[in-house]
Amino acid sequence: MPSPQALAVRSMLQQMRSSQNLAEQSLETQRAGLDQMGRTISKPDSVKVERTSFGNVPGEWISITENASTRVILYLHGGAYYMGSCESHRSLAWRLAQASESRVALIEYRLAPEHKFPAAVEDAVEAYDSLLAQGIASDRIAIAGDSAGGGLTMATLVSLRDAGKPLPACAALLSPWTDLAGTGPSMESRAAYDPWLEPEGIRKAPLLYCNADQLTHPLVSPLYADLAGLPPILIHVGYDECLLDDSVRLHEKLRQTGVDARLHIWQDMWHVFHSFPIPESEEALKEIGDFIKEKIPS
Repeated sequence: MPSPQALAVRSMLQQMRSSQNLAEQSLETQRAGLDQMGRTISKPDSVKVERTSFGNVPGEWISITENASTRVILYLHGGAYYMGSCESHRSLAWRLAQASESRVALIEYRLAPEHKFPAAVEDAVEAYDSLLAQGIASDRIAIAGDSAGGGLTMATLVSLRDAGKPLPACAALLSPWTDLAGTGPSMESRAAYDPWLEPEGIRKAPLLYCNADQLTHPLVSPLYADLAGLPPILIHVGYDECLLDDSVRLHEKLRQTGVDARLHIWQDMWHVFHSFPIPESEEALKEIGDFIKEKIPS
């Protein structure tokens, strides 16, 4: 059974979806709305936030004052490639920093439609290169991301591998968006259960980011990429979300290519439930933190 807090959040999301037509809202309104959702969890005094840049990519270092670990997480936020910022994802980042005993480099890659593919991939790779240039060893780095940021995490790994660069120790994907062509069976089979997303909106959003003939490009939709030789990957997804099969099929393909991949399907949960103040998200973030600590020991 989902927790009472989860049931309350589910009801809130359903009400939001029924009362708002995102297609009729301006980009500015949608972006402001996602930023506002990111402010629902208050930042404790133990969290330190430093505005900085990673190469030419703006962002923040987020750390926990009592934590002296040398682990680093490069975090790539979600938001369908046209929304999202440090404001929208700071609370998720510091909670992940706590769970993994890491510093988090939360970046603001360029957004569509002002900056289309491959701008986001270029910025993520540049931020990773910046970490290496700062003297942070690749085996002390994890890359993580939610939704579009999860797909971007995969695209970044593939880009780094193809460029012959040292790969991070591991990656964590939270409800990753890996098939922008929207071909997963769950797009229809889970639509009645998803309290937040709907197939029509999911299929329209990619055209802000890329051209129609790029929807299956391996760096747009990494489900179609060669995935061999990537580091260990943990995937979380909610059973009730339309994008369930973006994770299920990715996991199957990773395993087929010999990658150490783990998939946890969370019953009764929705898209990036980790972002919300519910007991299930704390449990999920602990599992991600334990995975990162396993792959990057103290």
